[in-house]
Amino acid sequence: MAENNKDIPLTYKGHPLRRKGNLIYYGSMADKYIILLQVLSSQKEGDMDVATKVSIQLQLTDPDIKSRDVVVKKSEKTSLYDAMDLGAIWLERALAGK
Repeated sequence: MAENNKDIPLTYKGHPLRRKGNLIYYGSMADKYIILLQVLSSQKEGDMDVATKVSIQLQLTDPDIKSRDVVVKKSEKTSLYDAMDLGAIWLERALAGK
């Protein structure tokens, strides 16, 4: 019997990835921090849309924090790869307490 691909969680460098439209959540809500990636613009290359501007935010997951205090760091990159790379570094450092 073949497995359903929706049952297999997608991970990157040991942390879960979830996508909802142009938003990508990287990390676990059970941890103190997550990364929020938002694709702000993209262009067509062949039959695929490729991100050309991505917003990155390191956010606290504590539900008791005011919404204006949730974002710890933010930046923008010109590709999804660069954004994921920076996000992975931020998340690892934040979770390690550095």
